[in-house]
Amino acid sequence: MHKYLQHSISVDEFFQIREKSDALLEYIDGIVYMSPSPSTKHQRISNSLETNFRTFLEGTSCELFHAPYDVELKNEEMEGTKIIIPDISIICDESGFTDARYVGVPDLIVEILSPSNQSYDLITKLNLYMSYGVKEYWIVNPMLNTITVYTLNDEKMYEQHDMKTDTGEITSKLLDGFRLDLVKIFPS
Repeated sequence: MHKYLQHSISVDEFFQIREKSDALLEYIDGIVYMSPSPSTKHQRISNSLETNFRTFLEGTSCELFHAPYDVELKNEEMEGTKIIIPDISIICDESGFTDARYVGVPDLIVEILSPSNQSYDLITKLNLYMSYGVKEYWIVNPMLNTITVYTLNDEKMYEQHDMKTDTGEITSKLLDGFRLDLVKIFPS
């Protein structure tokens, strides 16, 4: 993940650039960031996670959205404009849907790391999602075959709920009863 422009722009300018670009662009308080194109392994992991989440979510009020889908983070406490494209978003509050994007805070977000975006997802987005109140944040590292699950605690800080490497089952605190065998996500 790197800066697309070296200067700050308005959200209106951002949308003008996006209309003319095929790149995956995110906007955080005037700064535009460009995501790398996903690798084959990234896409396989994303597809597998989506399938497992969708199966679990059947019959619930929650919906899964995958990249590229815009989420404009918004709540009463935070200022500024942040338009992000999570790899996977699970949204249970449908009041924020517009024709173009979701405006609000997803309940669960999954980001799949690539070599060029690790610090962005591990630091910038972790802090961003925590400050906006995303209840659960999954970080998938295809280079190490790990999944780490962070959940908000009573102090609205992320704490590690679960972490697995290569094999074993990862669980969700938010989606009670959701279990995922890592062998299905990282086949050998």
